[in-house]
Amino acid sequence: MAPLYKLITAVLTVATLGVTASCQSTTTGGTVGADRKQFLLVSSEQLNQMAAKAYNQLQAESAKKGTLNTDAALTKRVRAIATRITPHTRVFRADAPAWKWEVNTITSKELNAFCMPGGKIMFYSGLIQNLKLTDDEIAVVMGHEIAHALREHSREQVSQAMAAQATIGIGASLLGLGDLTANLANTAYEALIATRFSRSDESEADRIGLELSARAGYDPRAGITLWKKMLAGNDGGRPPEFLSTHPAETRRIQQIESLLPTVMPLYETAKQGR
Repeated sequence: MAPLYKLITAVLTVATLGVTASCQSTTTGGTVGADRKQFLLVSSEQLNQMAAKAYNQLQAESAKKGTLNTDAALTKRVRAIATRITPHTRVFRADAPAWKWEVNTITSKELNAFCMPGGKIMFYSGLIQNLKLTDDEIAVVMGHEIAHALREHSREQVSQAMAAQATIGIGASLLGLGDLTANLANTAYEALIATRFSRSDESEADRIGLELSARAGYDPRAGITLWKKMLAGNDGGRPPEFLSTHPAETRRIQQIESLLPTVMPLYETAKQGR
C-alpha cells in the first residue's frame, strides 16, 4: 500500500501546483491586450538563472570563435535601440526596467534574434545586414523578442514540460528507475534551451512588441515592411527559424494593420516627446 499512497500523494501535489500556477498572470497594463492566466510551476528566479547560464555559455563559445560583438557599430546600434525600448517595459511589468538587461551581437549569416528570460538579448548580424533592416524594423523585432520575456513564455513552456515529465517520472521514481527531482531539473533546462513558441505566444508577442516599439518612438508600420523583407529574404518564402511558428504572413500583417489605430497615437506622442 505504501507505493500506492506515495503515488496518490505525488499526483495530488502536482495537480495542486498546477491549479495554483494556472491562476497567475505575469503582465498587466498596455493598450493592446495582454492579460490571461498562465500555467507556471517553475519560479522566475530559477528560470532566470538557467537563462543566464545558457546566455553566458553562448557568449563564451562565440568569443572563442571570434564572432561576439566583432562589429562595434552594429553592436552600438542595437544597444541604443534597446536603451530606448527597455524603460517602456514598465507598462507591462513594473519590475522589468530593473532586470539585468544585456545586449550583444553575433557575426553570423543566420537570421536570428532572441531575448532570454530576465532580459538577455542577442541579435545575429545576418538578420540586420542581409535584410537591410532599418532602426524601426530592428525595434519591432526587439520589441517582439522582449515581449516573450515579459510574458514569460519560456517559463510557461518549461512548466508544461515539467508537468508532463512529472507525470511520467513519478511512476519511474517509485519503481526506482530514476531521480524525479533531477529529471525535472534537466527537463526544465532542456525545455528552455529548445523553446519553440506556439502561434498564440507569437501573436501575443507581436501585439506587445508593437506597442513597446511605438512607445519608444519607433514607427510601428515598420512591422509590415519587416515581415515582407523576411519573406523575400528566404528561399521559398520560408520565414527565419525564430519565426517558424508565427501565424501565416497574411494574418500577421492583418493583425499589425488592425493594431495601427491603437499604437500610432503612442508613436506620435513619443515622437513629439523626443
